[in-house]
Amino acid sequence: MANEKRMDQVILGLLSHESLTGYEIKKRIDTTLKYFWGGSYGSIYPTLGMLEKNGMVSKEEETETKNSRNKIRYTITEKGKAHLKEWLDTPVVKDELRYETMLKLFFGNEAGSDVAISHIQRFEDQIKGELPKLQRSVKILESLQEEETHKYYMLTAMFGARVYETYLEWCEEAKNILGTKRKEE
Repeated sequence: MANEKRMDQVILGLLSHESLTGYEIKKRIDTTLKYFWGGSYGSIYPTLGMLEKNGMVSKEEETETKNSRNKIRYTITEKGKAHLKEWLDTPVVKDELRYETMLKLFFGNEAGSDVAISHIQRFEDQIKGELPKLQRSVKILESLQEEETHKYYMLTAMFGARVYETYLEWCEEAKNILGTKRKEE
């Protein structure tokens, strides 16, 4: 049941805390996990189907009264919990970081420093927009550490905040380096 993108573990991890619909899983990925993981509906629903087929999640259909729409709520099974724990106990296979900004910067000599600086500036603006959210999360989670789960959430938020702070330092340094190079040309 290898899943290179680890969507099965993402879903099982989220379901280990509460039962969720596919839409709610996507929402958690796009908010809580977005700083270090991603996923699309196109990967979530097939994975849910595979997890159900393999007995790792169960599903229950519920009718929403105000819209009279049916929702399917997924719950992790004991087999799913065992699979998640087994994965959690194994060493990390690969941590990777991919930023298109860095790829464009790596080949930036072909476009010149003005283009590179504009990419760095957009990257910096994005980080400045996200960093306060991470910092707020850290503050909130620091006050909730009595619950064991929140310690782990806090550690990931702390990591994200520190990485983003370092990114901002790098952005300033990179723009200065490229700005100096541009002045010399």
